[in-house]
Amino acid sequence: MKFLALACALLLEQAWPLRRGNPLYAAFERYADYLERQFNGLQANHGVIAWLVAVLPLALLTVAVYASLREASALLAMAWSVAVLYVAMGFRRFSHCFTEIAQALREQNINTARDVLGRWRGVPADELHAAEISRVAIELGLLQAHRYVLGPIFWFVIIGPVGPVVYRLADLLAARWGKLIDPERRAFAVFAERAFFWIDWLPARITAASFAIAGNFEDAAYCWRTQATGWGRGAEGVVLASGAGALGVKLGGVLREEGMLNQRPDLGIGDEVEVEDLRAAVGLIWRALVLWLFLLLIVAMARALG
Repeated sequence: MKFLALACALLLEQAWPLRRGNPLYAAFERYADYLERQFNGLQANHGVIAWLVAVLPLALLTVAVYASLREASALLAMAWSVAVLYVAMGFRRFSHCFTEIAQALREQNINTARDVLGRWRGVPADELHAAEISRVAIELGLLQAHRYVLGPIFWFVIIGPVGPVVYRLADLLAARWGKLIDPERRAFAVFAERAFFWIDWLPARITAASFAIAGNFEDAAYCWRTQATGWGRGAEGVVLASGAGALGVKLGGVLREEGMLNQRPDLGIGDEVEVEDLRAAVGLIWRALVLWLFLLLIVAMARALG
């Protein structure tokens, strides 16, 4: 059933994708802001309480509905799983940006590529040239393939529909509250960031292993082992280092943004990124996804055959 639910959710999301800023996510972000205003007393334990208030009711509701539907009908339970996955995942949330950037760069329309990239990551890209745009687009594509596809799938396989719900809510809260700049108010976000770090710890490494298997395994393993910790952003370094090695390209590195040089660690040991490497990145992500689906199908068939 999990394989069928996942396959249906992926097909549904391809046909009718939830766009960035969709009403469900926007409503939860407003709710997160409300909780921050109500609970932030400049102490870390207030962030713990707010996180539990934000996550537990929706997690318990997901479990309760699934259990009720499962008692009534396996098909209804599967339909609920499809609906949860459809909302929690989002392959098309980033793939259309990726496609637009690749198309603009192939047509040598650098301004359009900069505009799309800027809107995608929320940071102006006016000073980036074509190779840098391609590099950043690949980084974003690999990270969002993990966070919006492979990460939710992992927790769905492990604990059912509640898994992707908790994963997505934890991700949204860490991102939303992590934007707090005031040092005193920042304590509120500590628990949300640490919670997502641990929730994402194992899925990120499974994703990195999938990239290695789907690409250049030896280089991916080497970059993962020697470069991931230098990135210093939770699980991001693991995913990006493995992805860079698997693709045989260099990611990270220096970027000129808003008149300043952003010194980022180097990732990968291959060639400098070119526009055509965008297509290779899409292929890597699809191969990793197909690998997960194939393994899940094998498990489902083994269970069916007893």
